Amino acid sequence: MLETLTAGFKRARERLAGVTTLSDENLDEALGDVRRSLLEADVDYGVVKDFLERVRTKSVGTRVETKVRDAAGRVRRVTPGQHFVAVCEEELAALMGPVDASLAARDGAVSVLLLGLQGVGKTTVAAKLARRLQKQGHRPLLVAADVQRPAAVEQLQRLGASLDVPVHAGAPGETPPALCAQARARAESEGFDAIVYDTAGRLAIDAELMAELRAVATATEPANTLLVCDALMGRDAVNVARAFAEQLRLDGVILTKLDGDARGGAALAVKAVTGVPIKWVGTGESLDRLEEFRPEGLATRILGMGDVVGLVRDFEEVVDAQQAEADAERMLRGRFGMEDLLTQLRTLQKMGPLRDVLAKLPGVGELAGQVDERELVKTQAMIQSMTPGERKRPELIERSRAARIARGSGRSPREVQELVGRFRQMREMMGALGGGGGLLGRVPGLGRLAGAGPGAGAAGFDPAALLGGGNRQLRRQAEARQRGDAKKKKRKQAKAARRKSRRR
Repeated sequence: MLETLTAGFKRARERLAGVTTLSDENLDEALGDVRRSLLEADVDYGVVKDFLERVRTKSVGTRVETKVRDAAGRVRRVTPGQHFVAVCEEELAALMGPVDASLAARDGAVSVLLLGLQGVGKTTVAAKLARRLQKQGHRPLLVAADVQRPAAVEQLQRLGASLDVPVHAGAPGETPPALCAQARARAESEGFDAIVYDTAGRLAIDAELMAELRAVATATEPANTLLVCDALMGRDAVNVARAFAEQLRLDGVILTKLDGDARGGAALAVKAVTGVPIKWVGTGESLDRLEEFRPEGLATRILGMGDVVGLVRDFEEVVDAQQAEADAERMLRGRFGMEDLLTQLRTLQKMGPLRDVLAKLPGVGELAGQVDERELVKTQAMIQSMTPGERKRPELIERSRAARIARGSGRSPREVQELVGRFRQMREMMGALGGGGGLLGRVPGLGRLAGAGPGAGAAGFDPAALLGGGNRQLRRQAEARQRGDAKKKKRKQAKAARRKSRRR
């Protein structure tokens, strides 16, 4: 995701890494890298020109404090290159935001009218919005107003049934405005406090489509009118958004398939061109995968710095905080087994596609695409083929047991033994370092992520943070244990040295 954009900003950052002063010459070269990546990403030329001008003005027209204090009060030195990155981050976020992801209500009910071309994912987004409203305590009604596309009504009914959300469908030959008016009356009479209208699209914008949508809007008087755009369409998505915004009142945009977009031009340009903010992004097919759009998070990901805030939010949605902290404490002491690892792998899968999760980790984004998600499935299969005793004590697994596990999981004995060996090393490392190493970086398929060993830093996983134990108290406990282990080791070495000298 966003590889094209990230590559250009990375080249600019590397170009300025050793400079002591931002001059017109080196800034021109860096901005040239950024310009090329923005245009390759299908960002509108006018948007690119305005963005680069603002970055230039702030980069050379502002006094740079070379020394600043961080949150802990320590003095940090800021380079001109870091100042340039900070300006880019600020301007990228401003280009895409600000965003308000709330939905307005009218007469005590939330109503959402979805617009867009055919094939952009409106029906799936309608179900995702219904799921989101459900989780907020609403009682939603879905309206199948797309009578143009074959099987559109059946698709929405199937999705509604999976959520236990009723779907209002009209009689054959009924017009969309009449159908939506009836659905609105039904919602009022049956006590639904949220309603989502899934309207028809076309392969291209035409007068007939716009007339129909205006009639539907008149019949429903929605509190929220949202345009659904396909991020993979690039500049075409921006042009479609501009055309809709010129003819209908829009309150926001939902961008689908952003996880599959290597360019990212639509995300950067749609707000600047239409004045309408992106409210949510759809990532993946799961009905829970509708994320609040965070311009700051996408800006840092484009710059290769990850999105830790977004990762924490994803994690909080799928994990029990108390259980996660207890698990983290046990892991930091090296007291965990294969069952714990299996639990963490399942948690990762709940958070969405692994590539998306890893892309939010600082320093990992550009490598996320190299991870083979199938390796997690293979690892789970091997662990599930173990007995409870073997999961608790993997050291019991010798050659004959490895052969049995391999037969049960469809893997080879060598793969089973490699998994056990890596797990044993990981557990020893975790117990010795109190959490300094990267837990999930040792899982097959993730090993290629450089820096996942002891003291991994940005590119490795911090188990205390990732497994729910990232609070200050737990980190202090881990650091105290690490200092204690170091003192014990030093005392042992001193005793050994004294004994050796007495023998002489």
